[in-house]
Order: sequence, then structure tokens, then C-alpha cells
Amino acid sequence: MHDALETGGVSRRTLMISFGGGATVAAAMTLSPGLSLAGEAEVQAIIDQMAEAAPAEGGVDLDLPEIAENGNTVPVTFTVDAPMTADSYVKTVMVMADGNPQPEVARFHFTPESGTASASTRMRLAGTQGIIAVAQMNDGSTMMGRKLVKVTIGGCGG
Repeated sequence: MHDALETGGVSRRTLMISFGGGATVAAAMTLSPGLSLAGEAEVQAIIDQMAEAAPAEGGVDLDLPEIAENGNTVPVTFTVDAPMTADSYVKTVMVMADGNPQPEVARFHFTPESGTASASTRMRLAGTQGIIAVAQMNDGSTMMGRKLVKVTIGGCGG
């Protein structure tokens, strides 16, 4: 039985300890308390990049739970009240969470052939926060919907 690798004479045990230490450091950096969460200003900056003018409130219906007992898998469904014809259709819908480290959760692209501008997904939420969906039409106009989701921890926090 060989105690060292053929290249460089490093033992398998030393190699495994090195990899284990590196994984621990990487995990600690990910869970560091200095993790910065997005805020309304970051979300507004993303909206400003997407929209030529301030989005009209309404027109985007968000279906989310009012209270999510598990922030790891929060279901979200959106539907945009707009025609899907060759002349007027929803081009893009961006879903954002204003309290996550990365505010943009998902971006959906549509064409007139999509039939309707709606989709469902699940997202991870870092805590109680606002969810915003911004729909951009093919002519550049935008509309949006918002909803607050309260995330509890184990069903007993807030």
C-alpha cells in the first residue's frame, strides 16, 4: 500500500485535509454576517435600466403567499394583462426581490406566439420583503405589480 501519491510525494490524507479546510473557508465566506442585501435603491436602479419611463402601477398580477413558512421555496406566479398580438405583446417580465443579495430572481421572455404572458416558479427569499414584477411591452412601455411576502422561520417568526 502506498502512503504517498506518485506526483510530489503528498500523502492522500494531507491532500484530503487541505481540500476539507478549503471547503470550510468557502462555506464560512458564504455565510459571513457582512453579506449585503439589496434594497429599494438597487431594485429601482435595475428598473431604470429596463424602463425608459417610470412603470405604470398595475397590469401585472402577482400570486404569492402572504405568509411563507419556508423562505427556501416560495411559489410565485405572475400574469400580465396585455394582448399578445404581433402589434402589441409583452416582451420581457423581470421578477425581483428587494431584500435578497441579488435582487433579480428571474427574467422571462415572451413572443406573440406565447399566447399569454404568465409563468410560475419558486424563489428563495432571505426574509420578509417586497416582490416586484416588471413587464416590458414590445413598444418599450412598462408596467409593474408588487406584493409583500412575510417569511417566517419554522412558522413562528417574522
